[in-house]
Amino acid sequence: MGVIKIEYIYAGLLLHNAKQPINEDNLKKVLTASGVKVDAARVKALVAALNEVNIDEVIKAAAVPVAAAPAATAAPAAPAAEAKKEAKEEKKAEASEEETAEGLGSLFG
Repeated sequence: MGVIKIEYIYAGLLLHNAKQPINEDNLKKVLTASGVKVDAARVKALVAALNEVNIDEVIKAAAVPVAAAPAATAAPAAPAAEAKKEAKEEKKAEASEEETAEGLGSLFG
């Protein structure tokens, strides 16, 4: 069987977000609707792994707070410098999302 695939984790998160029970039937429905060939052993493994997990707490713990610079100490930035800074921040946010996904993935693999 191996590691639980990310599609299965996404299906579980989708069900959680929709406030639906994360059970074998619901996971199979979501995966099938997504065009994923369902592996019953992976579905069972995910349901078992999530049985005692508080998903909201895991998501909250995985979230990285973004520190905002105080407006009083920040010097006005030139438009080009500001755009460059925003691009860097977006890149950091993307990296943070990848780390979060990897962290959630480690729960199931």
